[in-house]
Amino acid sequence: MTEPSEASQTGTQRSQAKENRRQALLSAAAALFAADGFNRVSLEDLGAAAGVSGPAVYRHFAGKQAVLGALLLTVSQDLLDGGRQVIATSDGAGVALRRLVEFHVDFALSNPDVIRVQDQDFSNLADDDQAEVRTLQRNYVELWVEVLAGLHPDTEAAELRMRAHATFGLINSTPHSVRSHGRRIAVKRARPLLQSMALAALAAPAAPLG
Repeated sequence: MTEPSEASQTGTQRSQAKENRRQALLSAAAALFAADGFNRVSLEDLGAAAGVSGPAVYRHFAGKQAVLGALLLTVSQDLLDGGRQVIATSDGAGVALRRLVEFHVDFALSNPDVIRVQDQDFSNLADDDQAEVRTLQRNYVELWVEVLAGLHPDTEAAELRMRAHATFGLINSTPHSVRSHGRRIAVKRARPLLQSMALAALAAPAAPLG
């Protein structure tokens, strides 16, 4: 077996270092945008938080708006890919729904800053990025609708879609509220509570008409 050349190893190390700096910038952006808002954060702020100079940010992104785009596109793609993987490895709609809830709760508890950035700064995305994020997020919702249809076969897709959106609202808002008001609830307590509440909401019977 041929050993990698010294030049190849050096190139790999440089590529990894560049990717590490890029990820550090995205992590810094999530925290700063969530705390101060996109418009109040400068490239110099981002660079300082990630341990690089402001101009060095341009080695990784075309500008601050591109950082925001990369942040929200990455998380939207990760959600879609993760949801697809959950469904592909689940046996039946009931198992898939439980695992989707667990997956989304873990995401929300791990990424409260990104959720807040999505809520408050989506309009600051470039038009193309807005369209792509919306497409990714719609596709993620449709994964849930497909699974819910297996459990509620006589329910219209529009209602299943509403159940999914309402569940996202429940799950996504709670990590921020428990972190911002009063004593923070430990993740090990918040996770099962959110999961049980979300499953109860998704399984709730439709209200009778009239």
